[in-house]
Parts: sequence; C-alpha cells; structure tokens
Amino acid sequence: MHARDWLLAFIGVFLPFLPVALKRGVCSADFWINIALCLLGFLPALIHCWYIISCYPYESSSSYRGVTLPGREPHGYGAVSV
Repeated sequence: MHARDWLLAFIGVFLPFLPVALKRGVCSADFWINIALCLLGFLPALIHCWYIISCYPYESSSSYRGVTLPGREPHGYGAVSV
C-alpha cells in the first residue's frame, strides 16, 4: 500500500465515510453504503472503508502519454516526440 492509502486508513478510523468519498466519489453507491453502515454501527463502516481502500489502491504512475495528433498512436510510426 502507498503512503496515501495508509493516511486514508488512519482517517477512516475517525470518519469512515471520508476515505470512501475520496476514493469512489460522493455520488457512488459505495459512499452511500458506507453512510448506511455508519448509521447502523461504526465497526461495519470501518471494515467497509478499509475494504474500499484495499480494493482501489493509489496508482503512483500516470497513464498520460502526451499530446497526440488525431489518428496517430503516441510514440508510434510517424509520431514526433517532443
């Protein structure tokens, strides 16, 4: 796990719905499930929070490949790298 995931796991001990909102978004089903679990009890919400953090780890590498021209693959034949 990345250090950001460990920080979210620590924050989840106090507010379990906050890391879920940061990982999955406020309008996601996971967030609303965690809110319902918070209302039912703290421990189920905490377990669900840690489950979401472990299922969706932080990606330290970016998939950005730079600006490409229409119809050309980045770094393919005929593409100019800047």
